[in-house]
Amino acid sequence: MRRPRPLLALVALGAAAPLLAGCGLQGANGYTPEASAGTIEPIGADGAEIVVGSKNFTEQLVLGKIAVIALDVAGFEVVDSTNIPGSAPARSGAVSGEIDVQWEYTGTGWLVYLGQAEGIPDREEQYEAVRAADAENGLTWLPPAPMNNTYAFAVRTEAVEQLGGVDSLSDLAQLPVEDRTLCVESEFASRADGLEPMLETYGIPLGDPVGVPRDNVAVLETGAVYTATDGGDVCQFGEVFTTDGRLAALDLTVLEDDLGYFPAYNVAPVVVTDTLEAHPEIADVFAQITPLLTDEVLIDLNGRVDIGGEEPADVAYDWMRSEGLVS
Repeated sequence: MRRPRPLLALVALGAAAPLLAGCGLQGANGYTPEASAGTIEPIGADGAEIVVGSKNFTEQLVLGKIAVIALDVAGFEVVDSTNIPGSAPARSGAVSGEIDVQWEYTGTGWLVYLGQAEGIPDREEQYEAVRAADAENGLTWLPPAPMNNTYAFAVRTEAVEQLGGVDSLSDLAQLPVEDRTLCVESEFASRADGLEPMLETYGIPLGDPVGVPRDNVAVLETGAVYTATDGGDVCQFGEVFTTDGRLAALDLTVLEDDLGYFPAYNVAPVVVTDTLEAHPEIADVFAQITPLLTDEVLIDLNGRVDIGGEEPADVAYDWMRSEGLVS
């Protein structure tokens, strides 16, 4: 279904076209287990070609393989273009019509691709906003999953009671200053919607001796943030992603964003509108999958890859079988 489309509202992605050509929209690992019909059944696609994309981090690889398996069982001739290196070429492939289907995050679509200044914390409002805006780019956002892979802060579970029962970001303001120690990635430390405005929102300004002194913040690589948070020596609280498999593996407790600072990043299937109009049953296929994708499910599936070392395709297939989607 590769129909050329105008590149509308491709904000800050001017370099995407050469990147796209360079990667050729080819996945680094085309392996996908064979599956048969379960609750997902053939929809009369009659072997029509459909291109499935994904970005190249764990969660996207698992979700991409779920889409590949589902659409193959539904009767399409699936071109597996999962594992695209980065958001820019993945987005360019979607708006150009070279990728028919891929999973995307509502907050990413709104803030990064459509260039909006602020995210929308309410999940349904964020979805409706990005769906309406991206329709002009020839893309249809199908209903999102319950899972919300947004930013958060976590603490090691055994320290929750030691720190007086801390369970929300507002509780940080009640802690002694010496316990307000944070580990963050460099991007989060510097971005306009990152650490500094978050601390302002919660009444503990960065650099304020009675807020969060700058010496209380350690800037680390992603993996080191999780390890340091689990150790509790460098920092009590670490910046995390809410569906990361390391949360369960390290027994970290995510603090509630009780003031709604972080935007919603619910994942949803995004389909080229022309493709969906030709095969409207695609929406019915994903309607069986998307409601099952909770935070807890993605934490488990991501952990099986990142901690357990399993192949994303095997993890996707095993989960789909366990849910009766395929056999």
